[in-house]
Amino acid sequence: MATESVVYVYGIVPADVETDPEARGIGDPPAPVKTLVCDQIAALVSEIPRDQPLGRPEDLTAHAALIDAAAGETPVLPLRFGAAVSTEEAVKDELLKAHHDDFLTALQELEGKAQYVVKARYVEQAILHEILDENPQLAELRESIRGKPEDATRNERMALGENINNGIAAKRELDTQRMVEALEPLDVQIALREPTHERDAVHLACLAETAHQGDLEEAVGKLAEAWKDRVEVRLLGPLGAYDFVVTQGPQE
Repeated sequence: MATESVVYVYGIVPADVETDPEARGIGDPPAPVKTLVCDQIAALVSEIPRDQPLGRPEDLTAHAALIDAAAGETPVLPLRFGAAVSTEEAVKDELLKAHHDDFLTALQELEGKAQYVVKARYVEQAILHEILDENPQLAELRESIRGKPEDATRNERMALGENINNGIAAKRELDTQRMVEALEPLDVQIALREPTHERDAVHLACLAETAHQGDLEEAVGKLAEAWKDRVEVRLLGPLGAYDFVVTQGPQE
């Protein structure tokens, strides 16, 4: 007979990790989180109703928040959102026992490290003026259609927008390289990410030692100061190392 609940798995941690009694995961109400231990590793899990649909934004947020909170304290191999199996025994047998040595090695490589994400976005008017100042023909085109009906200047407006987007893409490539060069002396691993917005200047993840977070903040901060009023820069982390660890979830 099928049980009324299933086991949701968030990630893999060392066996000696103790969960916060107040930690909560996905669900409505949010479910308490515990560890299932197998030899030298453990799974962060919670029970959820078998018929509970997965995919609510608040559940995705809760999943990420739990992994990110753990990543600031201990090595953690995150599983992608939605990993659930029928029983605790299945988690131990199909996930932990089956991949124990690989998971242990990966956790040892992550010891003392976490992922950080650099998100930088161009200030709209600043980057527009910069591109137009560097390209007089584009500036002239923009002036030529100013105040004219959109229908009568549709082709010109499309050409202008395309050229501006191309200009932003070229600057994104250069500025991303500048950020990479600023981070390289810190001996971090870097993974470039696709832009999520047309005005993204930099979008990258890096795997860095949490003990040296201050050095990372300083390096990013120096470039942010150099880009003041041109680019808005954010450093996010510590986070789960999604860009550097691929963990297969259990199979039902």
